[in-house]
Amino acid sequence: MIKAEAFYYHNPMSRPIADPSSLLERSIYMVGIKGSGMAALADMLTRLGTPVRGSDTDEQFFTDELLRRAGIPVTEGFTAENVPADAELVIYSAAYDPDTHPELTEARRRGLPLLTYTEALGVFSAGRPSAAIAGVHGKTSTAALAATLVRELGLPGSALVGSVVPSLEDSGVYVGGERFFIAETCEYKRHFLSFHPDVLVVTNVEPDHLDYFTDYADIRDAFVELGRRLPGDGVLVYCADDAGAVDVAGRIGAERPELRVLAYGESACGPYTVRDVAVSDGVLGFRIGDPAAPGAPAGPSANERYELRVPGRHNALNTAAALAAVATLAERLGNEARAAVHAGAPGALRAFRGSARRSELVGEAGGVTVIDDYAHHPTAIRLTLAGLREFYPGRRLIVDFMSHTYTRTAALLEEFAGAFGEADVVILHRIYASARERFDGKISGKDLYHKVRAAHPGRVEYRREVLEAVPLVLSLLEPGDILVTMGAGDNWRLGRAVLQNLKNDPKSDNQTRSHRGG
Repeated sequence: MIKAEAFYYHNPMSRPIADPSSLLERSIYMVGIKGSGMAALADMLTRLGTPVRGSDTDEQFFTDELLRRAGIPVTEGFTAENVPADAELVIYSAAYDPDTHPELTEARRRGLPLLTYTEALGVFSAGRPSAAIAGVHGKTSTAALAATLVRELGLPGSALVGSVVPSLEDSGVYVGGERFFIAETCEYKRHFLSFHPDVLVVTNVEPDHLDYFTDYADIRDAFVELGRRLPGDGVLVYCADDAGAVDVAGRIGAERPELRVLAYGESACGPYTVRDVAVSDGVLGFRIGDPAAPGAPAGPSANERYELRVPGRHNALNTAAALAAVATLAERLGNEARAAVHAGAPGALRAFRGSARRSELVGEAGGVTVIDDYAHHPTAIRLTLAGLREFYPGRRLIVDFMSHTYTRTAALLEEFAGAFGEADVVILHRIYASARERFDGKISGKDLYHKVRAAHPGRVEYRREVLEAVPLVLSLLEPGDILVTMGAGDNWRLGRAVLQNLKNDPKSDNQTRSHRGG
């Protein structure tokens, strides 16, 4: 039997005392395995030869297919009997309480070591040079871009993304070796403080998760604390276009003057400045690099043009962040490796096609394009819709949004009200509740509806349940429209139901047009 201390000893000022290979040498059972990060970790460990099994609810998620393809056995439902007799380590989602969850209490009874998902990532990151991709927004896309670079350039590292990425063969991970590790990390409840970065990327910092953080200063200080975890030769990469990221970088830099600090973005000076951003014919084009020193060995060539077939100007910034992170890790393999990353990045990123639930193209039928996006914060909503408007000029945007958590909705109600300016039609639902909070009766989906309706010049509708909106959406849609399901709830089901209706009834467009205004 292995004691928990052999896996993880938390010391806030140093790396954990752990044998990182322990994650690769034990039979692992994962509770809450369908979570996006948990599923990606399970996939990565399986690829590295570790036997993994797990459990979760019977609700269907986009990760079900990922786990099936990875050959990972999943038991639906939670009982003490599910915990395998030969399990040697249990990794669990932070959504579950080890004091009350039947499988976790059983694991404790047997004396099995327990790690949260983020603690497991921390153990793994401690054993190799690692980069943490952090930020209130942008971290998934940035991590996906970084993982695509590692894969396409054949680098001897691994990456984990909290989403399915088509350029990673519809996986959330890439395993090309163990020389370095890149992972998306989460700020909620300061979970990312379990990670041990040598490189820290900060994409964006602003108030969110207000069921836990008290205000902006509280969440900002969490990012600053993560920066304190960087070693003496660590590198901080931050977005110069985001006020919160600039604030965090300034505070970390003042405390840690020995760190190397790299800015990226249109406001940045240096090797990762972003320039000449333009969208044309379904292509996002831009340049990265200092035009005063093209081809400088420390940075990418300023003359190279990058092209992505994904919407949103913010993805130009995410690309610069990903490039800085991968090139910085590649330096540990030698200057030639760093130069090869800079030289090969424009070609490598042509393989990138976004990630699941990030302006994901779900399908097309009857002249209607259905897109799904995870944006659930007002800033992310505005940026995503602006990107879609620019990427699909002249087409109507029908946006179905489901707000996530009562606390976020209440705290950012005014910001939500003004976030849908680019939408032609907005459809809202009840608030998608989280297991981490209780309904107190003070805020509801109807409150958000009234706020948006008062602020929005276009049509705003409310249907409490997601699938209740299917007839409404079908009555609204015309050929050429873009239907966007948006949020961290389960309203992605609506887009798929509408798409199936359109595919099953080729006359549905004519029928729906005749009902408009009825």
